[in-house]
This record gives sequence, structure tokens and C-alpha cells, in this order.
Amino acid sequence: MIEDLQLRNYSPLTIRSYIESVADFARFFNKSPDHLGPEDIRKYQLHLVHEKKVAWSTLQVRIAALKFLYMQTLKQEWFVQEVAKPKVRRKLPTVLSREEVAALLDATPNLKHRALLATLYATGLRCAEVLQLKITDIDSQRMVIGVREGKGQRPRQVMLSPKLLALLRAYWRWRKPPDWLFPGKKPGSPMHPSGVRQICQQLAEKTRIKKQVSPHIIRHTTATHLLRAGVDINTVRAWLGHVSVDTTNIYAETDIEMKAKALAACEIGPDPKKRVGRWKNDPGLMEFLRGL
Repeated sequence: MIEDLQLRNYSPLTIRSYIESVADFARFFNKSPDHLGPEDIRKYQLHLVHEKKVAWSTLQVRIAALKFLYMQTLKQEWFVQEVAKPKVRRKLPTVLSREEVAALLDATPNLKHRALLATLYATGLRCAEVLQLKITDIDSQRMVIGVREGKGQRPRQVMLSPKLLALLRAYWRWRKPPDWLFPGKKPGSPMHPSGVRQICQQLAEKTRIKKQVSPHIIRHTTATHLLRAGVDINTVRAWLGHVSVDTTNIYAETDIEMKAKALAACEIGPDPKKRVGRWKNDPGLMEFLRGL
């Protein structure tokens, strides 16, 4: 299965996730997956939902891994017809206010942590993308940051703001990282994502922010703030590395200010009777306007 994934150019993170999912499935029955069938997969799904109470998104990953195993590696065509595919209920993402973002940045005395969080917010990159940044990815001449391999191994560039550049320069003069922009404890390796999540949680507690705070919520926040600032949605889509604009559209639904403006634009106005002359030939509409 590993070779099949590698030949299809799946990312190392996806390969690891799929292998762990299949290994968990095999451990549950204490059997090799090639000796298990549709009914066994159904029992495993029910176990994940009712006993382990995994998130629906996690269940989707588990089923995707098993689908790859049975259809691509074991060549079992029954998988699509026999295995239930979970329907995931879409939730609106949590979004921080500008004041909450500022509070998080101001709460840490650690320059590395401040530079890390500022990079997450100012670029809207995924946590894994930020941690894969190297010093050479910061192009101060063109004021862009290069993402060598984003999700789906698609490279892209995002804008580098002057304030973020100044902060990264101050951080570099202090820390002088030789290769990775945010090196981890293990020499020659970047920080681990769990360490970034822990930083976010600790700062949320310190600042008494009641909302959940994580690297991905900071990404949601960046997207929403970009749309609120009037940035075109297709520009935001390219900035975030989304394949479809439908994925980006969800951030428009989280922006209360945008909704308020849309509501104001849909209102008739304070005194629609002043515009009656435009519709004087429509008796029904005239009667309606007189009642306003």
C-alpha cells in the first residue's frame, strides 16, 4: 500500500495518516485487512462512531484510507457499493476579532512564538506550510513568501507585509536559524505542529479568550479579515491555496460586518414614497408603497 501511495505522489502526511488508519482497522479485528470484508468495515465504522466518538472528519479519513487499500491495492470493486460514506455536516469556522489577534501577539514575551503567530496570521498559511518554510523562502526583494509544497503539493506565493518582514528580521538577528525558519528541538528539523497548537492554547488561556484558538482558526481569521477588507474572493482563494472558490465562500458567511452591509443594501430605504413616481403606472405597487 505504501508503494501505491508513493507512486501516486501522495504527501508524506497523507501516507502516514492512511497507514495509521489501516493499522488501527487491522488491530481492531486482529486480522489482516485482506481477510476482512464489507460487514467488518461496517462494524468498525459503528465502533468509531458510537464507542470512540471520533469526529466525522476523522471518520472520513479512515474510510478514505480503507477505500484506497481495498480498491487500489487489493483491487476489490465492492467497496463503493457496500461501504457507507458519511455525510459531514458543515460548520461555520470560528473567527477571532482583530483585537483578539493583537492580544495573542502581545501576550507572548517569546520573540520566536510572536514571529510564528504573526506569520500564521499575516500569510494565512496552513500550520504545516509555515513549519516547512526555510530562510530562503522569504523573498524580501519581491516581498513574497514562497510555499514550496502546499496542500496537494501545489506551490504558490503569498504577499510579505513590511511589518511581518521587520518582525522576521528581528527574530532572525536574535535566533539566527540556519535553515528552517522555525526550527524544532531536534537539530535539523522544524517545529512539530503539536508544539504550535500548545502555544495557541496557552496564549488563549493567558488572554482569557473564550473561543477555541488553534493555528487553523488563525487561518480562518485571516481569510475572513481579507474579505472584510474588500479583497476579491478569487484573490483570497489563490492566497489560501484553495482549489475551488466554493471552499473560500464559507468565510463570507462568518463575516458579521459583511452581512450587515448586505442587509442595509437590501433595505428599501428611510422614505420609499419619494420614489413613487417611478412606479405610478402600477396601482398594486402604489397601494403597497402607501402602506409603508
